[in-house]
Amino acid sequence: MEKFKFIDSITSDVLYEAYGKDLKELFENSAAALSSVICKIDQIEPAKQIDIALKGEDLDELMINWLQYLIAIVDTEEMFLSKFEIKEINETSLKAVAYGESITPEKGETVVKAVTYYKFKLEQDKKGAFKVTVSLDI
Repeated sequence: MEKFKFIDSITSDVLYEAYGKDLKELFENSAAALSSVICKIDQIEPAKQIDIALKGEDLDELMINWLQYLIAIVDTEEMFLSKFEIKEINETSLKAVAYGESITPEKGETVVKAVTYYKFKLEQDKKGAFKVTVSLDI
């Protein structure tokens, strides 16, 4: 099963879908998709770790908050992220660990400003698997 795919790249946005058999996998794969826009994810060593605890009013807001927080780590900690582990997750909160290394220009790709609600959709199929469509403002 694919983890994520890019749908169409509008000049100011990047749109992707991420998939997961459960919420844990969905959130990890969505983070990997985001990170693969920001940096050359396969070249980033998981040398440093950051513990994350987040809340949201519902699952949609939790996903947006998760991705926004990861963008903030890139800006504030000056880190590229390559590995994500969701430790605990429910409809309104998560605990996770993100791993990465200090930013180096040659490993950078695209600066992501924000996650937008444009075409945002988080859904679950009849078999219980999840899919999220996310738009990034670049």
